[in-house]
Amino acid sequence: MKADVQKDIVETFKKLNEILFKFSENELNQIPFQGSWTPGQVVQHIILASSGFPQLFAGKTEKTSRKPDEKIKDIEGLFLNFNIKMDVPVFLKPKEKEYSKNELNLELLKIESELLDCAEKYDLTLTCLDFQVPGFDKFTMYEWIDFALVHTQRHTHQLNTIFQYITKL
Repeated sequence: MKADVQKDIVETFKKLNEILFKFSENELNQIPFQGSWTPGQVVQHIILASSGFPQLFAGKTEKTSRKPDEKIKDIEGLFLNFNIKMDVPVFLKPKEKEYSKNELNLELLKIESELLDCAEKYDLTLTCLDFQVPGFDKFTMYEWIDFALVHTQRHTHQLNTIFQYITKL
């Protein structure tokens, strides 16, 4: 399980970095169309949503009384449905500012490293008690990592769409 999770973490961040580095610094801060975030804001949103796992995993947990991956299908069904637009909680809204590709990349490398470390050192079958995603019951550590990856994959897809729009490919 741990090796598969770590492989998924590396693969997800590799795809995110590939699209991030296609944008020029100027394109990174360009609003592609009405009602959209800039690519930099999308990446910052991923950073906000994927931060804090070491603290969450080190917090209160309990033995899980269900399959540790039970909620994965629901998480993936929701976040990989690209036809639905979701409301973002205030604490995950990126600031409107100029973003630097290098700063975003450094944050992403830190998060990838933290997720790999968490996957290695924790019992991923434990349920985290300190936080939950609105609309969901409490997640196991395995489900939290899946949530971070699926959420990142959703926005990597969005970044690819924005890139095609900006560059008119």
